Amino acid sequence: MTKVSIATWNVNSIRARLNVLLKWLKKSKPDILLLQELKAQEDDIPRTELEDLNYNFITFGQKAYNGVAILSKYPVSDITYNLPNFNQDKQSRYIEGFINIDRKGIRVASIYAPNGNPINSEKYSYKIEWLKKFCNHAEKLLEFEEYTFLGGDFNICPKSLDTADENLLINDAIYTTGVKNLYKKIINLGYYDSFRNINPDMPGFTYWDYGQSFKNDIGVRIDHFLLSPYALDKIDKIYVDKEPRAWEKPSDHTPLVLEIEI
Repeated sequence: MTKVSIATWNVNSIRARLNVLLKWLKKSKPDILLLQELKAQEDDIPRTELEDLNYNFITFGQKAYNGVAILSKYPVSDITYNLPNFNQDKQSRYIEGFINIDRKGIRVASIYAPNGNPINSEKYSYKIEWLKKFCNHAEKLLEFEEYTFLGGDFNICPKSLDTADENLLINDAIYTTGVKNLYKKIINLGYYDSFRNINPDMPGFTYWDYGQSFKNDIGVRIDHFLLSPYALDKIDKIYVDKEPRAWEKPSDHTPLVLEIEI
C-alpha cells in the first residue's frame, strides 16, 4: 500500500499568493495539489519556484481570471484541458489528468465552477450550463471504473450545515435550488462528497470572505472532493487545513486535504 495526500485549493491569484503557496507546500508536502483561480495566463505563471519543489506542474491559465492546475510528484498523462463536451467554452475552468503511482493509477481533475452571481443574469445561466456539462462528463468518467478524484472550488454550498448562516445566502448563486439540485444529481450518479461522507456533522468551511468573516467563522463549504466508489474506499482521512487562511495576505479559501492508501 502507498500513502498519498491529495489537496485542493483556490489560491485566488497564484502570483499574489505565491509566498503563501510555497510556505504551505514546504510545510504540508502534499503529493498532489489541485489549484484554482490562478488569474494568470500561461506565460505569467511562476513555474520555477514550484517545479524546484519536485512537482510536475500542469496548468491551464487565463489572463486575469480563472485558471486551474495540477501539481504532482508523480508523472501526469492523458491530460484534458477544458470539459471535452464544452469546447466552445472560452474560460479556463477544468483540467484533468491520469497519475501513475507505483504502477497504480488515479484520475484527478481540478475544477473551478462559475460563481454565477448575480442570479437572474447571464453569469448565472452560464453557471447552470457549465454545471450540466460537468455533470455529463462526470457520468462518462464513471464508465472507466477508476480511482477518480474530482476536486476544486465548485461554488456550491450543498446544505444548511455547510454555511454559518444560510440567511446570508438567500440571493446567492452558490445556494439556489437549481444549483444544489445539480450537485445532488452528480452525487446520484454514483459519486461521494468525501468530506461529508467522512464527517457527517462537521461544517467544514473552506471559504471566508475578506474582512472579519474568518475571525468570526462566518464561512461556507464550497470546495469539495467528489470521489468514485473505488476512490472512496481508499480514504484514510480528509480535513480542512485552516492555518493558511490566518497567514499574511491569504487566499479567501483554504486547502481541503485527503489522505489515501492505494
